[in-house]
Amino acid sequence: MRVLDFVSQGGTIMWILLLLNITGLSLIFWRLYTLWDFKKNYQAQLAKIAEGFKVVPTLGQPLEIVKDYVSSKVVELEVGMGMIKIIATISPLLGLLGTVVGIFDAFQVISLKGLANPADFAEGISLALITTIGGLIVAIPHYIAHNVLSGQLDKIEFRLERDLANTIK
Repeated sequence: MRVLDFVSQGGTIMWILLLLNITGLSLIFWRLYTLWDFKKNYQAQLAKIAEGFKVVPTLGQPLEIVKDYVSSKVVELEVGMGMIKIIATISPLLGLLGTVVGIFDAFQVISLKGLANPADFAEGISLALITTIGGLIVAIPHYIAHNVLSGQLDKIEFRLERDLANTIK
């Protein structure tokens, strides 16, 4: 079965899940590239930041200023992470919605035509199963990616705070 046939059988909810998947995967790859680029140029960025601390007189405690700067840098690196988390969260809910709609359709057919021909209500059951599968297929990689990227950001934040604090002392 081709992917587009699978999506078409799932109806509107599957098209929404496909759109969310494309959006989320784009964000994941963008975040991965951003973090890779930051790590690749880490020493140069660290030197530039440390030079800025030497030029600008500090008005407060140096460590507080370092923490404030690092927090602002991490916020820049976190752009898009919220959307990845939202996609991971709502995808199974959309799959569940499709399940409920499919079961409802199946019961509607049963109430109108009875159980004489199982093929009549199989379409509703099929919709229910397809949207459940689709919701999970979208949610699982987004959930994993969000956790991996969050862990990487935490490591960057810790390392940047430590290295900046050591550099400006």
